[in-house]
Amino acid sequence: MKKSIGILAGMGPRSTSPFLELVLDQCQIQYGAKYDIDYPPIMIYSLPTPFYLDCSIDHKVMKEIIIEGIRHLESTGVSCIAMPCNSVHIYFDELKEKISIPLLNIIEETIKKVDSNRKITIFATEPTFNSELYQKGILHSDNQFIFKSDWQKKINIIIQMIKDKKEISEVNLYWDELVKDVMKEDVEDIIIACTDLSVLKNKFNDKVNFIDSSHALAESLIKQYLK
Repeated sequence: MKKSIGILAGMGPRSTSPFLELVLDQCQIQYGAKYDIDYPPIMIYSLPTPFYLDCSIDHKVMKEIIIEGIRHLESTGVSCIAMPCNSVHIYFDELKEKISIPLLNIIEETIKKVDSNRKITIFATEPTFNSELYQKGILHSDNQFIFKSDWQKKINIIIQMIKDKKEISEVNLYWDELVKDVMKEDVEDIIIACTDLSVLKNKFNDKVNFIDSSHALAESLIKQYLK
């Protein structure tokens, strides 16, 4: 039986299509996919979740929903699962015990892209930031983590604007202001630790290195598929 890929998506809904594009790009890059038949079977489950930027998460309910989602994908016969959402990875250790197929970890795959002795910050939702999973990985490689609380306010605004499908020109104003603020602190690497923000990849400033978690996960997913 041909291997297949499972993607638990919908967190947020507008990050699903850009992630799929990255996965298809990796098929071309890693093994030269050209014709329609060359691409892997992909099962996408866009799962509505009770996530809100402006209020706390009910972690018990959220975990139950995510577990239902990965189990549903496993039941379809997929060979592995990727979750293009950083925030739900705070439950990763519990989630991987609920299924018998590989569950990829977006945070681990992204941290692999980080060099040592760098000045780094992250753009993430507050649950991801507060979990400190990225910070631990960053500091483990003798890096300096830099962050200011007012950056998070701007990040939250930008994420919500993307979810609300605001005009891209309006989103870009906030984005440019945020990146300029970060660069004033001599930050060398910005980790895009929220998949909603990946839609702004064309606005990634070439004066600072962006490490996109969506890209890291897509690359790892196809490597897993090819094993």
